[in-house]
Amino acid sequence: MTERVVVVGADAAGMSAASQAKRLRGDDLDVVALERGSHTSYSACGIPYWIGGDVSSVNRLIARTADEHRANGIDLRMRAEAVGLDLDRREVEVRDHAGSTTYRLGFDHLVLATGARPRRPDVPGIGADGVFGVQTLDDGERVLDALDHEPRRAVVVGGGYIGIEMAEAMVNRGLAVTVVTRSAEPMATLDPDMGRQVHKAMEAMGIDVRTSVELHGIGTGADGRAQAVLTDAGEFAADLVVLGTGVSPETSLAVDAGISMGRWGGLITDLQMRVFDVPGVWAAGDCVESIDLVSGNRVHVALGTHANKQGRALGTNLGGGYATFPGVVGTAVSKVCDLEIARTGLREKDCNAVGFGYLTVIVDSTTRAGYYPGASRVTVKLVVEQGSGRLLGGQIVGREGSAKRIDVLAVALWNRMTVEEIVSLDLGYAPPFSPVWDPVLIAARKAVERMAAQ
Repeated sequence: MTERVVVVGADAAGMSAASQAKRLRGDDLDVVALERGSHTSYSACGIPYWIGGDVSSVNRLIARTADEHRANGIDLRMRAEAVGLDLDRREVEVRDHAGSTTYRLGFDHLVLATGARPRRPDVPGIGADGVFGVQTLDDGERVLDALDHEPRRAVVVGGGYIGIEMAEAMVNRGLAVTVVTRSAEPMATLDPDMGRQVHKAMEAMGIDVRTSVELHGIGTGADGRAQAVLTDAGEFAADLVVLGTGVSPETSLAVDAGISMGRWGGLITDLQMRVFDVPGVWAAGDCVESIDLVSGNRVHVALGTHANKQGRALGTNLGGGYATFPGVVGTAVSKVCDLEIARTGLREKDCNAVGFGYLTVIVDSTTRAGYYPGASRVTVKLVVEQGSGRLLGGQIVGREGSAKRIDVLAVALWNRMTVEEIVSLDLGYAPPFSPVWDPVLIAARKAVERMAAQ
């Protein structure tokens, strides 16, 4: 007997789940995917680079078009928004924005892949023309339209991943850029001592970075357009304002249906991506919370890497196979101009919150052998559990060739390795790629020495 799966949200998690389930079960599964926007299966992470001119066309960010999904047997309905759930009757209420109609759609299985929504500070003027979030391709198109009017000054509100990436995009477009953030240093996903390095590097690039600043509002002109960002540290003139203030799980549909949420407002699933205590309902992507494999806590991490993996695991299970998504260790990389930034695992404040006793080490090294052309500075910080020597976290800030070294530390975290074990890792070496002692190994060696001295 054919079963129907209704997928709400047709981006990374939703379409990974839909495609995998359809691939495994074929005609035995009727897959209907609903997408309220006008694009599907695209890289939201690539939007700042499209806006900045590194990516030439929006089409390069689209992994698979709606027609390609339909050719694979998925009933993909664009501009179709799920506006209500009836879990008892197992129906979704759908608003068709293209046809201005509403209808109800029954399901045997429901996949919630509703993503995340940008946080918009509740201050005067936040909805003014000239103030932009950056979450969807439509958002990116609006920013590019604004750039066609040749603005001269941009203010980015927020110093996290989107904030610094959009600061880079504005610099690439020739604008004078100010970044204002409420945190003590940009990139609050790092410890402050590493964030301070990012701060100094951004200022050296000509970006005006203002930290520990509270946003009070957006000043507008007679035409209603944004012309300044108002803060407790003064007023910053702006022809264009970009919001990089983070995201929250988009779970309003599930909340209205009576489904319980986790600590961060996200859906809670088991390892197979089934929503706890709600038979036949599954979830994946930025709307769910994951297990942090280092601390054991649940966390909300909105990244396309996790969304795709969760969606694939979900689709495998819907398709009759078996797969799990065990959790995350908190790995992320980014850059602002030529500065690379990476982190994985726990920061010092995370260790304090959980109760880990820890020590830290920081080392400065080079990305290549010091005598080889193009060698540049890199700083590595490790957070290590006292006593056991188990790695708890790592952070890297440096120039080209720095960031992807974080993957060594991510694998070490995943396997609960000690710094003594990390020192003995057989990493690749040649002068164009690394010193004889890779910076990661130098940091691990220093941590071992620190532990021996205690």
